[in-house]
Amino acid sequence: MKIAAVTACATGVAHTFMAKRALENAAEEQGHDIKVETQGATGIEDKLTNKDLQEADILIIASDIKLAETERFQGIKKVNIPVSDAIKNSAGLIRQIEKKLNEE
Repeated sequence: MKIAAVTACATGVAHTFMAKRALENAAEEQGHDIKVETQGATGIEDKLTNKDLQEADILIIASDIKLAETERFQGIKKVNIPVSDAIKNSAGLIRQIEKKLNEE
C-alpha cells in the first residue's frame, strides 16, 4: 500500500515529528511505502507532491490544527485523526486502513 500523510500539532514542534516517526516506522514494519509531510513551526517540510497524492492509496491527516494548502487534498481518500492517535497507535491505524481498503 502507498500511504501519504500529513502531521501537524498546535505548537508545530515535538508531536508533529513524533507522529511522523511513528507513522513511518509502522508503515515500514508492515511493508508499506509512506511519505510524510510535516506542517510545523518551520512551515511545510517534505511537501507531498501531486504525484505523491495521486499514487497514494490513502492520505492520513494526523493534525490538531488547521492545515495549510488543503486544496491539494480534494478528491483523495483520506483519514483524519488527532496527532496523539498517530503517536500512540500508528501500527493499529495502518492495519485498520489496510483491512478497510481490501474490503472495498
